Amino acid sequence: MTRSLRKRAMQGIVALVAVGALLPAGAAATPSAVPGASGPPRGPHEVTTTASAPSAASISSPASVTAAASPSLGPAGEAAQKPYLGWSSYSMQVYESKPGAPSWITADQIIAQSDAMHRKLQPFGFKNINIDAGWNDGVDEYGRPVPSRKLYPDGLQAVIKHIHANGQKVGLYSIPGISKAMMDANYPVYGHPGCTTGDLAKQPLQPGDYWGFGYRIDMTKPCAQAYIDSIADQFAAWGVDFLKFDSVTPGSGKNDLSLDARDEVKGWSQALARHKIWFELSWALDINYADYWKQWANGWRLDWDVECYCPGEALTAWPNISRLFPKVADWWRHGGPGGWNDLDSLNVGNGTMDGLTKDERRTAATLWAVSAAPFYIGNDMTKLDSYGLELLTNPEVIAVNQAGRPAQPVSTKTNRQVWYSLNADSSYTVAMFNLGTTEADMTANFADLGLDGSAKVRDLWAKKDLGQFASSYTAATVPPHGVRLFKVTPQKNSAIRVNDDDLRVSYEGAWKRNGNNEVPAVSEPLTVTVADSGTPAAANATTSGVRTVELNNDDPGIVYTGSWSRSTGRGLGDYQDDVQYTETNGDAFSHSFVGNGVDYVTEKDPSQGEVEIYVDGALKATVDTHADGRSAQQVVYSISDLPNGSHTIRGVKKSGQFMLVDKLVVRQESLLNPGAAAFDKSAQADVSTEIGRDPGELVSIANAGKALVKDTDYTVEGKVVTIKKQYLAAQPVGSTVLDFSFRGDYRDDVHSATANGAAITFAFRGTGVDWITALAPDQGDADVYLDGKLVRRVNLSNEARVTTRQVFSQTGLTDGQHTLRIVKVSGEVLRSDIIRYTIAN
Repeated sequence: MTRSLRKRAMQGIVALVAVGALLPAGAAATPSAVPGASGPPRGPHEVTTTASAPSAASISSPASVTAAASPSLGPAGEAAQKPYLGWSSYSMQVYESKPGAPSWITADQIIAQSDAMHRKLQPFGFKNINIDAGWNDGVDEYGRPVPSRKLYPDGLQAVIKHIHANGQKVGLYSIPGISKAMMDANYPVYGHPGCTTGDLAKQPLQPGDYWGFGYRIDMTKPCAQAYIDSIADQFAAWGVDFLKFDSVTPGSGKNDLSLDARDEVKGWSQALARHKIWFELSWALDINYADYWKQWANGWRLDWDVECYCPGEALTAWPNISRLFPKVADWWRHGGPGGWNDLDSLNVGNGTMDGLTKDERRTAATLWAVSAAPFYIGNDMTKLDSYGLELLTNPEVIAVNQAGRPAQPVSTKTNRQVWYSLNADSSYTVAMFNLGTTEADMTANFADLGLDGSAKVRDLWAKKDLGQFASSYTAATVPPHGVRLFKVTPQKNSAIRVNDDDLRVSYEGAWKRNGNNEVPAVSEPLTVTVADSGTPAAANATTSGVRTVELNNDDPGIVYTGSWSRSTGRGLGDYQDDVQYTETNGDAFSHSFVGNGVDYVTEKDPSQGEVEIYVDGALKATVDTHADGRSAQQVVYSISDLPNGSHTIRGVKKSGQFMLVDKLVVRQESLLNPGAAAFDKSAQADVSTEIGRDPGELVSIANAGKALVKDTDYTVEGKVVTIKKQYLAAQPVGSTVLDFSFRGDYRDDVHSATANGAAITFAFRGTGVDWITALAPDQGDADVYLDGKLVRRVNLSNEARVTTRQVFSQTGLTDGQHTLRIVKVSGEVLRSDIIRYTIAN
């Protein structure tokens, strides 16, 4: 859908949106400019509460509320140990709305949805009814929101009472900021004499939300927290269990801190924690502030709305599902007990409404399940079809979601992706997603999951055991946009490798992931020009320390999501005379690479527009590829100061008729000096190069996938690698490319701490355990405890930085529960990489 069509589709919805606690009672909200292609085509959602505001006497005072929730579990406390299951009204509102006539969800509709959930889905764990936009109509005499009498003629309180009687929880909605009308009205703040709404805005005035409805609140003023507390107390008195806080920045289309709602997020979190109310942030939150969202909220949206904004036609569309995969690949490690990655509504319950094929519906349900995302639907629950019910009520799939173990991809370098998570019982959840356009056989290699050994495999959608397999499992003919979902259970004497970022590994003290303490695995070519001329080979040139790798747009390492096509033979000066292109906003490319810099090279043209560029999940720039005339091979984005390691660049079409990709240029640290050589068969001589890492880090040298034989085809003396002339003489005239592969830290990451006493704890059931980590000159000693007893002090110092060295091993443990604990004793830094344990079942 074009930008203008999206805007028209939303105008009616925005028109009647009330601004939470921002407008005086009875005042109409003035519609703001609708977000364009840079953001979701929507207005803010307002949640509604009781039909009539409670009297002042019924509001709990601060002294009577419960203690704040544990910071590690966010405002909701123990309720946030698992992602919630439920329903949200927004998708239906969009589906049923017409331009100029928004369809806000009424009391009768909410009650019908609650009853339908009670009959059909509640036995499987669904119990949240979240009321989204347009619920309130002005404010009371204290500036607190008042529910709409039109939507809830018997009072919202009656609706809440009905939901609670069904054994369900109820949610509402709000946005940051305070309106000019609220400031001018200068209402007293309930329970806080001397505080008024006219004195709450930050000065000078700053925008408070994406749509421009209000102004930023100054949370340094005690009265500001008192005002938010008064609304939270009112919500609690109404029986509200959940609050969605929308248009949160940085994020929501504004990642440059020109809008910043973080102080208000903290204020709302503190207010809601006193009542254990779940706090959900929306939308497209900035990953640069992931730790902040995790500290103060129970969930956070990763991307724009899932709705397609095609009223009466569909709730969503496949591109809105497929674009989530790279987002989840960036965010997965941030989800866990207390706070969850939110993928928006799961609209898979009714094939006539969803806008997805049956395979796509199951793929979406699987992505939500393995991501441990809040599992809430947007369908009309009174009209769920049999397949939708099958998807939503499979107990084994729900168990995957409720296990709370967000999955990660083995690789995102293709559209056939294997995702996995390690469960607390040592089993793996494995999903095979075919995001391509043709069916394919897909294989999960157990070693890629961290499993060394055999395993039994169970198909969770089919609820069928498939047998035992030695080292891998292949799913035949996974359909395009389809999925297979399995439980992989390791068998006797299998070993399980647990990465340092796994949820099962807990850290005490100040730890960080990577931060330039990691070393990536990398492969680098030595190109040998083989001749037979009788002329002595030219001297090999030295290397500058940086190498560049050019990737054409059709390189298999560039993954395209959406409706992309390739155009060849254009004769317009394109790199290798071809480009990849799309006409759909939201379509994206991504590429994962090892290096310290990358360029996005494309054409500039009058038909093109803006592209959002993300690096490692963070929005870095919005580049404009529009120009008055055409120009080929333009570097429209470049970054060169990245830590030397694993990174991902993603570009998302934002505007214009076309978006093109011509090539990417990756910059890497050069580990070969020189990186090219010459060999003449008529004047034979060995060829040597110096490697830039410890020689023990060189894993292999290969020619077209075939490994050279050490001490026969090549030798290693110190850091000098010599390719023997006998080997080169057997190569054909032309270029021989020898790939030097260097190991890195496991999965290219480590956790590190600098303070003595920092500790790692890992609980497992098994008969043996190993600690595998890096050695380096800046490291010292660490104490290793098993089941509370000090068993060894290990020294991690080494002349050179080397990776994945086994520094501790204990076998012969009784088959039962054990706890490994590692404590930093000395040295500048302690790095931890892998814990490996052996199971006996």
